[in-house]
Amino acid sequence: MSDTYARIARDGLWDNNVVFGQMLAHCPLLAVTGTATKGLGMGLATTAVLVASGLAVSLLRGAILPEIRIPAFVLVIACTSLLVDVPPHAWSRDLHQVPGLFIPLIVTNCAILGLAEAFASRNRPLASAFDGLMMGLGFTAALVVLGAAREILGAGTLFANASVLLAESFGFLEIIVIPDHQGFLLLILPPGGFIVLGVLLALKALADQRVRPGDARRDAPQGRVFPAVGVLRPPAPTPAPEGETS
Repeated sequence: MSDTYARIARDGLWDNNVVFGQMLAHCPLLAVTGTATKGLGMGLATTAVLVASGLAVSLLRGAILPEIRIPAFVLVIACTSLLVDVPPHAWSRDLHQVPGLFIPLIVTNCAILGLAEAFASRNRPLASAFDGLMMGLGFTAALVVLGAAREILGAGTLFANASVLLAESFGFLEIIVIPDHQGFLLLILPPGGFIVLGVLLALKALADQRVRPGDARRDAPQGRVFPAVGVLRPPAPTPAPEGETS
């Protein structure tokens, strides 16, 4: 059991990271990560939806007919996204404006639907909730790292307006990294997101090669490309018997 949860954690945080492994959710990634604070807000909201929707789908999997499972999963994700979107709007308009339109658009995130279809609908509630948590934390980490790199190089600050997102007591996170920085507008704009994302993808590939050199990935599952979303590899060709040609 512990090995299963360890594998789920490793998949979500590194091996099968939503951004760096599955190459999904790049639309909110590039649009929201102008600062580390915005990336953190979007990541936390997405994590909440992943955990809640995974738990709900797992609990309801026996009651959902296979023919309507995809619309049912979308409805569950839409309901959880609404529950995440409405409270900040009621409590603080400034807080609600940090991630902006991308909170309602969580329902269209293909990574969340993929997890609901391939993992939550086939596993127990606890494992499904834990998988959603790990995938969400991995996604949040990617957003924060990308946002921090763009913010530091583009504006010279780190976690600007963190007190608006979290609370006044978290104002200590707001750091001026480069005093009197004139700004590098390209990195704050969407093209800068593509540049920084490409650099981070290259760094992760280099790290994976150092840990697991060659094509043989240690402990890698053989039946799926993305273990948590269940994308199947094409079957390997069967060798022809001796004396026959394919």
